Amino acid sequence: MSDPTGREAVAAVWRIESARIVGALARYTGDFVLAEDLAQEALAEALVTWPREGVPNNPAGWLLTVGRRRAIDGFRRRSALDERYAAMARDLGEGGATSGGAPDSDHEAELWDPDRIDDDVLALIFISCHPVLAKEARVALTLRVVGGLTSDEIAKAFLVPTATVQARITRAKKSLAAAQVPFEVPPAEQRGERLGSVLNVIYLIFTEGSTASSGADLIRFDLAGEAARLARVLTRLMPDQPEAYGLLALLELTVARFPARTGPDGEPVLLEDQDRNRWDRPAIQRGRAALARATASGRGLGAYGLQAAIAECHAVAPSVDATDWPRIVMLYAALGRLTRSPIVDLNRAVAVSMADGPAAALPLVDRLADDKTLAGSHLLPTVRGELYRRLGRTAEARAELERAVELCGNERERSVLVGKLAELTG
Repeated sequence: MSDPTGREAVAAVWRIESARIVGALARYTGDFVLAEDLAQEALAEALVTWPREGVPNNPAGWLLTVGRRRAIDGFRRRSALDERYAAMARDLGEGGATSGGAPDSDHEAELWDPDRIDDDVLALIFISCHPVLAKEARVALTLRVVGGLTSDEIAKAFLVPTATVQARITRAKKSLAAAQVPFEVPPAEQRGERLGSVLNVIYLIFTEGSTASSGADLIRFDLAGEAARLARVLTRLMPDQPEAYGLLALLELTVARFPARTGPDGEPVLLEDQDRNRWDRPAIQRGRAALARATASGRGLGAYGLQAAIAECHAVAPSVDATDWPRIVMLYAALGRLTRSPIVDLNRAVAVSMADGPAAALPLVDRLADDKTLAGSHLLPTVRGELYRRLGRTAEARAELERAVELCGNERERSVLVGKLAELTG
């Protein structure tokens, strides 16, 4: 009898175990691109078999066994005398080496190697975020291979066609194959340089989830949650990297404010209007613990750690007025020296306006007006308009907010700007 929950079980197992399955297959075959294809073939077979025959006792082992058998079939087709096939066949046992039929449960347990899981997943993360890939390809491949998301889910998250995501993943795999990127954790001398790319990809995923660049929702909870999960995995795999803990701290402390960032209908709630009793206290505790771990290294906070320290200032303050704005100004200044980012400079100007008043901040914002990086962003006119409003310069505030409304791609954020504009007009 068909089991309607079988497809749900496949999706759940894949989301949790896909990285470990692809990693184990990549270690087994020595080929990351082949391993991802084999894992997808095993997934397709599970979608047919499990609803019909029931979910196996060891679902992850079942998928891994099918993937390995497909690998053997491929090597067999290439050459019956291939030494790699012969070694694989001995490992698997000739009695179970055919591609048909359900995998044997004893083999499932035998094939699963828990002692190698951490290295496998870590290698997957580094490969998915390899510098040879474009930024968009790194994000798509990481969500696909490490996060276990389908192409449809990734496309929905970033509001692009599924075909675009599939093309990015295909190009990424071809680039990795052409560059002959080995399936391995990079050597120690390369790990620090490559870690920056890994952290950046996770941060980009979270940023899009935390404040969607376009669409009807302010927050994409699933995307932000996936980034937080990846950050937690990374700290477990690389416990000696303080900046990994800095990123985790930033994500936890930001997620903590999610419950109060939107109203009943999904409308944005500004920081000064948020009910801080709704903030997630356990998430704040986890974030502060991760930040303490990053600080304890004695190496100084990196860019993510400094942003986490800023988030901590907000998390522990009872109100906007009671926030330690001078400390936030100082932290943004340190962050600006590290990143040379106009967005950081803009955020510092906002903090200056809270610490010393809008008149002190306006010259800082005016200096950013000529920066082409911010030319298409609604953030600069939004901040400028708010400063003009606080200074009583209504006409200039209205002009800036009208510009911000034109540039804002997120419907929820745009509604807030329209409301501010209406208040000025009224």
